[in-house]
Amino acid sequence: MHIKHRMENLIENKTLFTEKKWEQKDKDKNFHRKKALVYCEKQFGLVDGKTAAALVRHSEIYCIVGIIDSSLAGKDAGEELGEGKNGVPIFSDLNDALESLSYTPDCYIYGKAPLETFISKKERLLILEAMINGMDIINGLHEFFTQDPELSHIAALNGVQIKDIRKPPPLKDLHLFTGKISEVNVPVITVLGTDCACGKMTTAVELNETLNNLGVKSILVATGQTSLMQGAKYGVTTDALISQFLVGEVESSVVQAFRNESPDIILVEGQSAISHPAFLSSIGILKGSMPDGVILQHPPARKFRCDFPDLVMPTPESEIKLIETISKTKVIAITLSHEGMNEQEVLQITEDYELQLGLPTTDVLSNGCQKLVQALSDQFPKLKHKIKLENSKFFLNKQGKRNDRLEGIDEFVHA
Repeated sequence: MHIKHRMENLIENKTLFTEKKWEQKDKDKNFHRKKALVYCEKQFGLVDGKTAAALVRHSEIYCIVGIIDSSLAGKDAGEELGEGKNGVPIFSDLNDALESLSYTPDCYIYGKAPLETFISKKERLLILEAMINGMDIINGLHEFFTQDPELSHIAALNGVQIKDIRKPPPLKDLHLFTGKISEVNVPVITVLGTDCACGKMTTAVELNETLNNLGVKSILVATGQTSLMQGAKYGVTTDALISQFLVGEVESSVVQAFRNESPDIILVEGQSAISHPAFLSSIGILKGSMPDGVILQHPPARKFRCDFPDLVMPTPESEIKLIETISKTKVIAITLSHEGMNEQEVLQITEDYELQLGLPTTDVLSNGCQKLVQALSDQFPKLKHKIKLENSKFFLNKQGKRNDRLEGIDEFVHA
């Protein structure tokens, strides 16, 4: 964004605030997003409910008007994530939601990310019910509903659409690695992790938002279904690709973002972990993005890999060594998932890691992205010049809100 454009936005926002129209601007933004219910039965706030949690936190496409989870019915979604009341109700089932709302939402999102491939018969009936009520279906599973004759037929009868987020592009549109990643002359930072569902996407989204608010043009490249649901303009669901095209698709997404947007920095979302024996995506992401730096996300309280109780969690040290052995990049910062930890434990782990690893460490959900921005500024001086002094107030304002939200919390929920 040019300086003139930024100044125009600042002036506009100041005027709106003075005239008490800021709230109306926010409502107008929500008006243009599709209203959506998110199905997350018995998983909201847990590992397999990460899609629902992410959409509650951020989405440029959908305005989340409710969560379906009978185990938490009547509660507030924001409070269940340990982030303060946000007005998103949790309903017991679809009927409860439709009876409680004064309208029928535009979309029904399947908001769980289970290891299993196919949905249960009960969940299938709920999808049919949602379509009969005129709701589009947003599906992030490997099971493609558009290829299901019954679901497609019911969708056509009711004039609704089914969107399979994980469905890969046609074969003719897939890309092999070309080496064109060498054209990208701005920093590329990939957010990798030590396990699945440990907050990589959350950190990438938070950092992307922070950088843009500071006047740095940052583009996020998505590599999973949830970040595409949130509105990422570039990217592909890497775990649904034929392996031969994995590296090339990541490269192509980064190159497109660079060519089309002229960004100051490109952030690439990671998947799973380089060391995880069950998944390949992170290796393809690391190869395809050829990052200038890596931010490593780690859940210190987690003893075993999620969904794999026989696999002990790696240490940050071992993951850093692996990343820096198979690539030319360096890990420049550590970010934490605070699941199963209280505020004091997060602070202690932060101090320990910074001392042991010599890397800036933070939990972006509780302490923000200031350390990450500083690390990027130290590594890439051109970014430092992009950050305007007056925009540094953003850190103070956001940190104040985080502190208010954390007051009195003894234990954090899953990131």
